[in-house]
Amino acid sequence: HMRTRHATLPGDEIDMQYNPKIHHRYSIRLKGYNYSQEGAYFITICVQQKKCLFGTIKNAKIQLNNLGKVVAEEWRKTLDLRDYLKLDAWVVMPNHFHGIIQIEKDGSVEKESISSDKNIEKFGKPVSGSIPSIIRSFKSAVTKRFNEVRQTPGGKLWQRNYWEHVIRNETELKHFREYILNNPAHWKLDKLFR
Repeated sequence: HMRTRHATLPGDEIDMQYNPKIHHRYSIRLKGYNYSQEGAYFITICVQQKKCLFGTIKNAKIQLNNLGKVVAEEWRKTLDLRDYLKLDAWVVMPNHFHGIIQIEKDGSVEKESISSDKNIEKFGKPVSGSIPSIIRSFKSAVTKRFNEVRQTPGGKLWQRNYWEHVIRNETELKHFREYILNNPAHWKLDKLFR
């Protein structure tokens, strides 16, 4: 039985200078959960300071600019680079991205036990093929292309973290698909609307 986590949105916290004596970085991932196991995951990634950099919403549809098209291209490449993934519904919004990833391992990929320590993401230690590793690579690829266009080496595009929800059944899968497909039409009601 999986549990749902509720956390404040990344970027909502007060912007303070980092002090290692009083500030502690933490992971909002489920402790001990194997994020490389088969299943479906709903992902949300936001632009730093929620700036609308990817396009605009017109007539309830997203009109992507060049950077928004880069996000879409790199998301499709995620599938090309990993044959164990299935990209389900997804959408690039003006200042964030929603997508459903399904990990589907077949006989060509050894299935590991859920409790296998080598497949459990440890803070700062990515596991190849896991959701955190996939998202890290995607964010990095988009940021690299963004910085090349803007000529801003080392510039930050995304908020440090992202949200994920482990989809537990077909009802949840249907709910998240509908949420993604309807997201542009509900833009002005979205908590990330700017």
